[in-house]
Amino acid sequence: MIQLTDVTKRYDDTTVVDGLNLQINDGELVGLIGHNGAGKSTILKMIAGLIEPTAGQVRVMGWDMQKQNIRVKQKIGFLPEESSLYDAMTARQYLLFFSELYQMPRQKALKRIDELLASLDLEDKHKLTGEFSKGMKRKTAIARTLLHDPDLLILDEPSSGLDPLTSFFIINYLRTLKLEGKTIILSAHNLFHIETICDRVGIIKNGRLLVFDTMDAIRARLGKREYQVIFHADETLEYERANGNYIFRTAEVDAIAGMLETVSANRWTLVDLSMRESALEEIYVKLMTNE
Repeated sequence: MIQLTDVTKRYDDTTVVDGLNLQINDGELVGLIGHNGAGKSTILKMIAGLIEPTAGQVRVMGWDMQKQNIRVKQKIGFLPEESSLYDAMTARQYLLFFSELYQMPRQKALKRIDELLASLDLEDKHKLTGEFSKGMKRKTAIARTLLHDPDLLILDEPSSGLDPLTSFFIINYLRTLKLEGKTIILSAHNLFHIETICDRVGIIKNGRLLVFDTMDAIRARLGKREYQVIFHADETLEYERANGNYIFRTAEVDAIAGMLETVSANRWTLVDLSMRESALEEIYVKLMTNE
């Protein structure tokens, strides 16, 4: 689906993307994360064919985006971080206008618009987009991105700045689109969302791809696993204590087994046994501060 080979992008003396190699498969939902200025938006724009790399090659659906991007753009939906709407139009009028730009047959366009407005909970037919909340405006921009039923969605911060409920709605909507067979690549600062929905995650720093893998593989390589036993004992012990219980923590499975034997042998009360893995946020901070 998407293949970036030795891709570099420079503006004058500034290298924004540095020798990037990246492959994204059909039907994947991929997240890119990184600090402001890391190169995420530039990468998305090169994949969408909006800007050309200084060096290297970008191929999408088998086509070279430097030579044949017109053919591919018909199959791409691109959502920029900031999307301006036409304030004097309703959502329906706005989408109908873009359907004409896409040269969609009118009846097909009207049916598609009705489907999108319903699925994105934008069925107020008379309210102008200039009166919309930020969340409603973002939903309308997403509807525009989906209007021509593209195979590939490129989304730059789709839930940025939205209230938690609207953000949750949009993230779950992306799950639905993936189930429909869409290939999705997005950038986001909300690492919990990325960790939750993405098949693979890319971590970018200063234009370089530090990591690109599944969350399980990233945790195995860069994270840590901690086990915790919480128990109650009516005696004074040299363990961490909280809420009237004792807490034993370790990264060793054998140590946990030994602790459970100790709890049982002393007839203490086992309250809880749990395992915790590093969150993406912890791994990200580690990479950003250590690289």
